[in-house]
Amino acid sequence: MLLHVRLSGWACWCLFSGVFSVFSLQQRLTVNLNGKWRLSNSNGSLLLPAQVPGCVHSALQQQGYITDPYFRFNDVSYRWIALDNWTYTTTFTLSAELSVKQKVLLVFDGVDTVGSVSLNGIAVGKTNNMFCRHDFSVKDLLKDGENVLQVGLLSPILYASEQRKAHTSYVVPPECPPGVQKGECHVNFIRKEQSSFSWDWGPSFPTMGLWKGVRLEAFDILQLVQVSSVPLYNDAFSQWRVQIELLIDAVQTARGQLTLSIPELDSEQTFQTHFNPGKTKSNFTILINTVLEMTPVSLLCYPPQVYFRTVELIQEPVVGSPGLSFYFRINGKPIFLKGSNWIPVHSFQDQVTPDVLKNLLQSAVDANMNALRVWGGGVYEQDLFYEICDELGIMVWQDFMFACAMYPTETDFIQTVREEVVQQVQRLKSHPSIIIWSGNNENEAALATDWFDIPASQRPKYIRDYVMLYVDNIKKLVQEEDQSRPFLVSSPTNGAESEQEGWVAENPYDPHYGDVHFYSYILDCWDWRTFPRTRFASEYGFQSWPSFSTLQPVSIKEDWSYGSNFTSHRQHHEDGNQQMILQTALHFHLPNATDPLKRFTDTLYITQVMQAQCVKTQTEFYRRSRSEIIEGKGHTMGALYWQLNDIWQAPSWSSIEFGGKWKMLHYFAQSFFAAVFPVAFEEDDTLVIYAISDLSRDLKLRVNVFSWTELDPVCTLNSSMLLVPGGSAVAVFKQPVASLLAGCGNCTRLTCLLTFQLEDDSSQQGPTNYHFLCSPKDAQGLRRPNITVTASSWLIACAFNPPQATFPLFISTTLFSSSDVVVVQELFLYPA
Repeated sequence: MLLHVRLSGWACWCLFSGVFSVFSLQQRLTVNLNGKWRLSNSNGSLLLPAQVPGCVHSALQQQGYITDPYFRFNDVSYRWIALDNWTYTTTFTLSAELSVKQKVLLVFDGVDTVGSVSLNGIAVGKTNNMFCRHDFSVKDLLKDGENVLQVGLLSPILYASEQRKAHTSYVVPPECPPGVQKGECHVNFIRKEQSSFSWDWGPSFPTMGLWKGVRLEAFDILQLVQVSSVPLYNDAFSQWRVQIELLIDAVQTARGQLTLSIPELDSEQTFQTHFNPGKTKSNFTILINTVLEMTPVSLLCYPPQVYFRTVELIQEPVVGSPGLSFYFRINGKPIFLKGSNWIPVHSFQDQVTPDVLKNLLQSAVDANMNALRVWGGGVYEQDLFYEICDELGIMVWQDFMFACAMYPTETDFIQTVREEVVQQVQRLKSHPSIIIWSGNNENEAALATDWFDIPASQRPKYIRDYVMLYVDNIKKLVQEEDQSRPFLVSSPTNGAESEQEGWVAENPYDPHYGDVHFYSYILDCWDWRTFPRTRFASEYGFQSWPSFSTLQPVSIKEDWSYGSNFTSHRQHHEDGNQQMILQTALHFHLPNATDPLKRFTDTLYITQVMQAQCVKTQTEFYRRSRSEIIEGKGHTMGALYWQLNDIWQAPSWSSIEFGGKWKMLHYFAQSFFAAVFPVAFEEDDTLVIYAISDLSRDLKLRVNVFSWTELDPVCTLNSSMLLVPGGSAVAVFKQPVASLLAGCGNCTRLTCLLTFQLEDDSSQQGPTNYHFLCSPKDAQGLRRPNITVTASSWLIACAFNPPQATFPLFISTTLFSSSDVVVVQELFLYPA
């Protein structure tokens, strides 16, 4: 629904009459300064063209000074780039039309990071926060003819080191990342993308550049800088209202009449108001005359459109359990969040295209996800990301950009954080897709469980800093700016219980409260008993390697073995490569081909099989735990696995490889996140099957018992019809495995397996699932498949000759082409 803003009778130097659109009244001129600039390093030995928006690394690659930064060991080889200082320079000509305007601003939507701006040789201002928009008044510095604009950028590595040295009173850990990450130190002392100094899934590329747009804005009287709106619902009066916030920049005091209207809802209000000189923020509330139906979320994405939906984070006592619930209620309906965690798409943000964003987000929806968590060690994503989430109905858990560290609390640091928070909330709060703000990633847990070996005598000091930053500043600012969404101080957290314990709980991983991050790489991931029955699982997962086709462009032949220097260098998680092999070996034979390349590609493949099966087992456990309390634990209402996407070509927890190719896990996610889905597990040698449904309908269960040697079922079992309420998990089958097999011919655990599906009176509902009765490596009768797939309409043929192994294959009857790749998925194939 469109929001109309009208101004009448504005008084400044003279009285305007009639009705004016804000946009016509301001008569703002904008001069776009994006495009080709010049870039030089500190000693002038390098001088080259550079695109803005952009970064130094991208410019050097585009001009041929460096090769692909992702190639082999270039993340280390190109460390010199971030250790140097760089200067961006451009020239522009002042137009007569612009020169007569009363106010001219030089606007930078994003500077990465520590910069000094000068115009015609005169200092204009400084920047020190990648996440802030900066504008400088420059009318008096402009001259007729050619103007020279320069932005000098300091090495972020050296700046962070100097800031750390200046902080002499006590250590702010961690000092440096683990050595396996090949990263840089003291990233917590600079307000830029924290993972740019390295992470356990990504390289160290501390970028520098003008990573967002640059322009001149010139106007008379006033300009509308930003419009944002949030819907607020009064339960007591069943009344909607919309809070509209205008950010105005006025040359001098302006008085007049403001009219806000939403014609589709026959709602309009007029206000007498004034704006003082400079930037002012004014809030107005318009009451909605029409009664709105509380139907599923209506997502409207382009300002000044207005959306209506309510979000509540419910933390209340749970019958039969200590602790509190933790779930989201959207438009009055409890919602189980199904999805993943989002990390930066690329080390160089200027290389993130709209098509890449659209493909990743559509892939999330195609896998039946309804939520993504924007993780707090990356960046606040560009506007297009949130617009697409609005359109696709993806709910966003939005972290602030603080992760896995303590942070300084000096006045200057707090002040730039405050500006960052206000700007980002003002920019993003109009997006209905965002359902929660969260202050940081894992910092409460880091303090509570002593990640950094802080002496007990010093612990109160760090807790005070934590509360000062996240509670006294960030939380307070967010709640002043946006009353339409909940705020969490951290993730994981015990939520309301953490608050009662002074914001740092004794155990932030307590499954009776809040959200939990859980990782275990050594225990058998097929054993559901190893998982916490938590209220909300916001991180969990297992690593795998990307496909050979993804690795090949950034490697050479000598790299193509699991024990090569390349595979070791690319792994940034301690013991990660060995952990994948050990976990795989629990249930599958490891590749043993005599040809080294085949053994390597088979190993890449089998790690994806392992990852998919592990995350499937854990996600199914969380989904079936939503409706029950067992030993005081349960009512799980969210499963967001780590992680959706990759930042480069390397082993990680992702389900989508760098470049957009789906791993096996992502195909599995289409099933385990389906709206209707059966899941099976064993307890005390008894098979139990649950029907999970986001919809309310009558369902029955069909169980097929197959021999590993035959394509036809040995026997079939059917349950009676049962109503499965929407938003529930209901047990629909329970039988000892021994008695089930006894009724199916000569089946044993080693010779047979199960598939099962839900049906209504007329057809199958949801995907088919399966249950192994033994590890596939122990299966008897499993033989090597020999599959050929031909897609003649795309002139593509694919001979699929998988490695000699004892595991099932998953392909599909639906094919589609992406470049030279045929994607196949979802049909369970038995050995023949």
